[in-house]
Amino acid sequence: MLRNYLHTAWRNIIKRKGIFFINIFGLAIGIASCLLIFMFVSDELSYDTFNDKADQIARVVFRAKVNGEEMKEAVVMAPVASVLKNEIPEVLESTRMAKSFGNRIEQNGKYFGESKLAYVDPNFFNVFTLPLIQGEESSVLSKANTVVLSESLAKTIFGSKNPIGENIILTNRDQFLSVTGVMEDIPMNSHFHFDLLVSSTGYEKAKSDSWLQSDFYTYIVLKDGADLKSVEDKLPAISEKYMGPQIKDALGMTFQEFTNKNTIGLYLQPLRDIHLKSDFSDATTIEQGGDIKYIYIFSAVAMFILLIACINFMNLATASASKRFKEVGIRKVLGSSKQQLIKQFLAESFISTLIATITAIILVAMALPFFNDLSGKELSFGFIFSPTILPTIIGLILVISFLAGGYPAFYLSSFKPIATLKNTFSGSAKSSGIRSGLVVFQFIISAGLILSTLIVNQQMKFIQNKDLGYDKDQLLVVRNSYLLENNEDNFIDKIKNNPQVQSLTHSAYVPVGESDNEVGGIFKDEKFFRRMSFYNIDEDYLPTMKMKLVAGRNFSKDFGNETNYVIVNQKATEVLGVADNPIGKIFQRDTNDGLEDMEIIGVVKDFNFKSLHQEIEPLVMKKAAYGGIIIRANVGDMSGLIVNLNDKWNSYSPKESFNYRILDDSYNFTYLKERKLGIILTLFAVLTILVASLGLFGLVTFTAEQRIKEIGIRKVLGSSSTQIVTLLSKEFLKLVAVSFLIAFPLSFYLMKKWLQDFAYRTDIHWWLYVLAAIITICIAFLTIGFKSYRAANANPIKSLKTE
Repeated sequence: MLRNYLHTAWRNIIKRKGIFFINIFGLAIGIASCLLIFMFVSDELSYDTFNDKADQIARVVFRAKVNGEEMKEAVVMAPVASVLKNEIPEVLESTRMAKSFGNRIEQNGKYFGESKLAYVDPNFFNVFTLPLIQGEESSVLSKANTVVLSESLAKTIFGSKNPIGENIILTNRDQFLSVTGVMEDIPMNSHFHFDLLVSSTGYEKAKSDSWLQSDFYTYIVLKDGADLKSVEDKLPAISEKYMGPQIKDALGMTFQEFTNKNTIGLYLQPLRDIHLKSDFSDATTIEQGGDIKYIYIFSAVAMFILLIACINFMNLATASASKRFKEVGIRKVLGSSKQQLIKQFLAESFISTLIATITAIILVAMALPFFNDLSGKELSFGFIFSPTILPTIIGLILVISFLAGGYPAFYLSSFKPIATLKNTFSGSAKSSGIRSGLVVFQFIISAGLILSTLIVNQQMKFIQNKDLGYDKDQLLVVRNSYLLENNEDNFIDKIKNNPQVQSLTHSAYVPVGESDNEVGGIFKDEKFFRRMSFYNIDEDYLPTMKMKLVAGRNFSKDFGNETNYVIVNQKATEVLGVADNPIGKIFQRDTNDGLEDMEIIGVVKDFNFKSLHQEIEPLVMKKAAYGGIIIRANVGDMSGLIVNLNDKWNSYSPKESFNYRILDDSYNFTYLKERKLGIILTLFAVLTILVASLGLFGLVTFTAEQRIKEIGIRKVLGSSSTQIVTLLSKEFLKLVAVSFLIAFPLSFYLMKKWLQDFAYRTDIHWWLYVLAAIITICIAFLTIGFKSYRAANANPIKSLKTE
């Protein structure tokens, strides 16, 4: 019996090849899109789950609001880890990690490029599941100056040689390290990635007892059954006990007095939330994470595309059902039961869905390399057959088969055989209304996605073209010029005389990307006021960055020692309350040697030195040549300049590799998540329109076939092709127009919410709605018009002979 169902189903499918192809192709695109997004979402949600204790691990974070300044930091104070373990019974284990920049390795006279390094506590491997290829977890980092290398770095440095017991040198720190272990490369779905883990034993910052200086990423492991919220509720008492005395020493007020006007404290963040649910300052995050909002957006897009594909499938199935009344009548007369007819239609739906799914899997295999480039992932085709994805595919086949085949099956099998054989049915008004409603729904999604895509791309254009307060083009940053040591000044002199160089400044402080930006305490009248960002710059910084002074003067060699002079931005003058007359005003900066007077000699126009997600904050610029070089190249000379700089670098330091970055590239990387969102939305908006258009094409095809005699009669009576095209098109175009009325307010609301994440954002202009409407109507009209035109130009004699 099953074989008969399948054979009959296949024969019916072949009879309707056109509709079948539209159905299969549309559904395959929908399923493939859904699978790609589901693979992406599954990978994002899997971050840090490879850890055996993932559900027990939490990161300790710091949040405060002091004098109106909000602070969100993923790093906390050095003593926190040991205090929490010793004083909170629910804490089983605690460990710390401090990342380090600019690390270069020397081994046996060979030099290796910059590597990612972190100082970690000896028990680090007891907390995180990072399998060791060589070494014992309990002792691998127990001694000072020991290091565990990643497998890939170990092979790079030592090749096939056993690295255990070998020494390497961190040239930037003059630190000798003994290799005591090799670990597997940290999985891609981890919120941190390092090639060297160095023991914190002997690391100076690890010994600090300060509760006012944050340096360490700190993690705790909770005992089985411990409640995270209950543990977090104990942290305010810990903060008061240990921060309180140090706040009193520094600020002259008790913890209670301080928290009457401010908030400050430690909080817990579940390990599995770190990648997608972090809102900490860029300076304190380990790596750029994901965003749970984008997971919701992509999941909704996947669901809508699949829903549209299923709607098309159902629409065409129910539309073509009226052409099978006689078939159903004959089957009933010959003894087929209602259950048998239902099984027959479900079998047809199952075969179509199965073929569409197989086609979708082939499409996924073809699209995966492109999708990986687009999303920055390394998803493999084998992931489709993982325990997460494979059941989803099987579930999709069954659900779509039932939904798409169920309605026609129950609908057709319910009619009496006499009525069907008399051909008295042409499709009910109810089913026609359902199809119209489903068309409207499809184009609500399509029009909404088009408008949303236009707004996202408009924001990206706004970000690219915004006046940042400096000129980011043609800037090249060499952050490691300090490696040249005594030859650094000679290198700078050579660069200055290069005709490809417009100007340069001796500073590693840049407004975007990885920078040496500092944060320090500011005092007014020797009382703590708030924290502010600090730049160390020279007199060439403002001209090189093309920043504008709005008051006072720049630093100058003509004034000799300017150690206690500063330039501030406009925001700093507002916060300090000296905006009307800032020049000559004095405040204090907290240093290791006590408070230091700072006199304002200039005010620079506000510029964005953090992400456009954040408002411009107060900034203090101090004169001090420091650690790097920023070079402005002449237009069109960048590539030639890089070659020239590399040659000069090698002439002074052949052992150290020349490393640089283009500031414009760093700026673009800052908004990588948003760019990916724009590109992925554009891609899936196109696919959504394609799937919706295929469905619309199928319905127009069916409508034209249903009205073939009417079209023939109208042609004979003198109707033109234009009139017939208009006749067939207007009802569908009305449905598309109705979809705008619903889609645009929804899209406006959702995009307004998305734009609120940016402190600086574009307006949602009226012409974006017009453009979205034009795009949607043009696509719909081309889809409808093509089939309508063919129907209008068909031979009326043939259509009038049709029975």
